[in-house]
Amino acid sequence: MKPGKVYLVGAGPGDPKLLTVYGLECIQKADVIAYDRLVNPKLLEYAKPEAELIYCGKSPGKHQLIQEEIHTLLVDKSLDGKMVTRLKGGDPCVFGRVGEEAEILREHGIEYEIVPGVTAGIAAPAYAGIPVTHREYASSFAIVTGHGSDLRGKDYLNWPALAQGIDTIAFYMGVSNLDYICKQLITHGRYVKTPVAIIEWGTTEKQRTITGDLENIQDKVKAEQIQNPAMVLVGEVVQLREKIKWYEKMIEVERVTG
Repeated sequence: MKPGKVYLVGAGPGDPKLLTVYGLECIQKADVIAYDRLVNPKLLEYAKPEAELIYCGKSPGKHQLIQEEIHTLLVDKSLDGKMVTRLKGGDPCVFGRVGEEAEILREHGIEYEIVPGVTAGIAAPAYAGIPVTHREYASSFAIVTGHGSDLRGKDYLNWPALAQGIDTIAFYMGVSNLDYICKQLITHGRYVKTPVAIIEWGTTEKQRTITGDLENIQDKVKAEQIQNPAMVLVGEVVQLREKIKWYEKMIEVERVTG
């Protein structure tokens, strides 16, 4: 039997309208869809009626399938001649472990494609009214994991470079580690009053955004009970939110008008 093919697809940050045209095609033609926790369920409605839908979600301390099992799933289904779409939240190349999955597929001689998606580090701030770059405020932008440690628990992030060399920093899944993140940035030279935004469930109808600074944002997060998935955005561009926020206003109007 001729092996099938695997599409490693970015589903976008939450709003189903932000899925790419090619990503939609990959969903529509798939025999098997292996999807993650942050994939909007509405996207699965585009699948063929006979398509097999397999949940591969991961949340802190609770994995439906461990990564090695996902590798086995992708290999086995494709070797059965299936066309498989591996659907990942955001962009598959941004903390999506797509490199590991592509390596495994290559080792087994399975054809694959990587289909980029809109990443939350840019989309969530945009929906909160915060451009990650701006001519007056920010000419550099970094995407950083919110829990930057290796298997031995050693912090490997270059905090001096982040604190002093990058204008806007987006920390993915950083809420649970927020106190540490803020302390490290301050310790390594970032001004304590640097603006910070926390965007929970960005680009979805559940989106909430709170703002503060490196010194007080942790208290605000606790008061509002903000939880992951949430984007932590650090930088002077956060000041623009009050001027150009739009999405939450639009959602509120839609709720009022029905």
